[in-house]
Amino acid sequence: MSSKYECNIDFEAITALDVHTHVEIDGCGHRSLDDELMAASEKYFKSGEERTPGIDAIAEYYRARNMAAVVFTVDAGAASGHSPNSVEEIAEGAARHNDVLIPFGSVDPWQGKAAVRRVHRLVEEFGVRGFKFHPSMQGFEPNDRRFYPIYEAITEAGVPALFHTGQTGIGAGLPGGHGIKLRYSDPMLLDDVAADFTDLTVIMAHPAVPWADAQISIATHKSNVYIDLSGWSPKYFPPQLVRAANSMLKRKVLFGSDFPVLTPDRWMKDFAELDIKDEIRPLVFKTNALAALGLSAKETS
Repeated sequence: MSSKYECNIDFEAITALDVHTHVEIDGCGHRSLDDELMAASEKYFKSGEERTPGIDAIAEYYRARNMAAVVFTVDAGAASGHSPNSVEEIAEGAARHNDVLIPFGSVDPWQGKAAVRRVHRLVEEFGVRGFKFHPSMQGFEPNDRRFYPIYEAITEAGVPALFHTGQTGIGAGLPGGHGIKLRYSDPMLLDDVAADFTDLTVIMAHPAVPWADAQISIATHKSNVYIDLSGWSPKYFPPQLVRAANSMLKRKVLFGSDFPVLTPDRWMKDFAELDIKDEIRPLVFKTNALAALGLSAKETS
């Protein structure tokens, strides 16, 4: 792997690590969602004019807040018919800002052997530190064994897999939800994956409404499973998730915002009002993320 893809984040110095940040536009102005989905998501999330900042702007945003961020897009070309943004471009952008950004890759699970090869290439040649999946957008059941070779490749690479779980704002309010099916994002489908790939770190993205209890059970039962708390203002977290974060899941929950649709400023403001023990807050903001991503406070490469 080229040295330009080394991670140069001072993890001891930053205040927080946001594990869930979207790059939704590329250098040519191509957006990760088609126009109808983008308009619907802007309405659902009440987004402002900065709905699709570029990767350089994202880096400046987090640098100004003394935070680091995991950045990614979602390759859902087969299911959506919309060409994805370039993961390679995101990795190149993260390399330019390797003091603040950590790139994740994305592969279309329906590409079969090509997706497996792409996993290896993105890790070995572009330095990605994990992979993002959105089962509802990508139209697949994560526990379908046809997709297991992809997880095998990710496990071999020693990086985590981050899966969207629960409802999604993508397609919300459109007839038929734009064809996007929520059942693919039931966290119970990931219980099979975590059980069958014990060396694979699985991160369940978002409080998994309406399956919060199942999500809590899986993260409690499987040592290789974490939950990122992105996509919802903390004031709307299911109460049972807050209780779990304060107790048996205190080392399993990760700060994530879902930027740009939910900003870390908003998330942090609302999290400050949440009934979370003071000693657990730094675990959520940074310590747990370092463990889930296989990083250490001293790491510089």
